[in-house]
Amino acid sequence: MVGKLIDGIKKTGAPIVVGLDPKLEYVPEHIQKAAFKEYGENLEGAAQAIWEYNKKIVDATYDLIPAVKPQIAMYETLGIEGLKAFQKTVDYCHEKGLVVIGDIKRGDIGSTSEAYAVGHLGKVTIGGKTFSGFNEDFVTVNPYLGSDGVKPFVKICQEENKGLFILVKTSNPSSGEFQDRLIEGRPLYELVAEKVVEWGSELMEQGYSNVGAVVGATYPEIGRALRKAMPKSFILVPGYGAQGGKGADLVDYFNEDGLGAIVNSSRGIIAAYKQDKYARFGAEHFEEASRQAVLDMIEDISGALKNAK
Repeated sequence: MVGKLIDGIKKTGAPIVVGLDPKLEYVPEHIQKAAFKEYGENLEGAAQAIWEYNKKIVDATYDLIPAVKPQIAMYETLGIEGLKAFQKTVDYCHEKGLVVIGDIKRGDIGSTSEAYAVGHLGKVTIGGKTFSGFNEDFVTVNPYLGSDGVKPFVKICQEENKGLFILVKTSNPSSGEFQDRLIEGRPLYELVAEKVVEWGSELMEQGYSNVGAVVGATYPEIGRALRKAMPKSFILVPGYGAQGGKGADLVDYFNEDGLGAIVNSSRGIIAAYKQDKYARFGAEHFEEASRQAVLDMIEDISGALKNAK
């Protein structure tokens, strides 16, 4: 699967992923009104509004980007109706040729971990036929429970040619409470990075592993060290834009081949029309604001990578 991601990055020249993390407050009023009129001012109506919002953003940006990253929690707020919107979003993005990274951050053990892996990446057999559940291409995994929580996902990835992004050093301010703790003189995130390399050593495509890492844009010095520690692992980089990261901070997350990292922006793109910079588009043309935000992000990151050579 990492091969498909690499192909998409090469085709678009955009090592970025759009985080489809919708909140109802992001959805312009005209979309909400239309959905509520047809489905009611309820969970179903709200989920429909979010689906229509996602669809317009995908339609406006899919030709510019290789991947999207829907955060499942945003959909779970609306219960089953929200999960239906999540599924429709995953399926539609696949129709548009995009790689889908399911940001699910699962972390359990044994049969429970296996069930999460099957539900999001694998297949179930029913009456002699096989069916996919959510069917993302990659998912995010929390490694806090150790190899018992990760290996069931690795097994499914081997069977289905899917991929993982393991949380190594996250972008949030309190991540250091645990992740930076020294163990025999070494930070915990460094030990997790070593396990990422180990877990992905037999899942290689085009020189990269299907098991990658999440490393926040907000800690560029750590990102530089982790790039060296995981030379064949793709790094998913949250924290760009709204959390303060910018292109110049991200150069060292990439390898010399210009690959090895994919940078996420969520509300900075999907709610771009709410920013002063893109206010000229207005809520009626919010998707055009999102497209311009993607173009600006591509220019920022590409320019930083060129200047670093």
